[in-house]
Amino acid sequence: MTISAEEAARMPLVSDKQIEDRVADLIGRAIKRKWWIFFLDENGVQLPMIVPVEGAPLVPDEAATQHSIEGLHAIMEETGAAEVILVWERPTGSTVTLPDRVWASSMAQAARDRGIRVRAQLISHRTGVRWLAPDDYEGYRAAP
Repeated sequence: MTISAEEAARMPLVSDKQIEDRVADLIGRAIKRKWWIFFLDENGVQLPMIVPVEGAPLVPDEAATQHSIEGLHAIMEETGAAEVILVWERPTGSTVTLPDRVWASSMAQAARDRGIRVRAQLISHRTGVRWLAPDDYEGYRAAP
């Protein structure tokens, strides 16, 4: 079920379940490899913009991570977003892969270094959506 921007603006995302449901509603099952950025205001309300990112390397190096985080920061500054949700779409199974772990860890660390609050990271896979917990990815790093 897809919701309108007006509905989303009335429904802050305060729980992990609400975030997972929103991502399932708006992104759903994976079709192709890309990632998505959702922006939230200071009250956890989704802003009316979702940014798809295509063409990223399968596994990031430091340059790809820094380029991504700087673009993310610029959009947050422009929109007044307080935090983000990252969704990694790839049309494979629900198991967390090494590329998932490296991207999630690299972006989480770069976001912390830049002062960006990442509210959640999720995977859109061929059968649905799954939460990506810090235990799934902490400690994995991009190549220099």
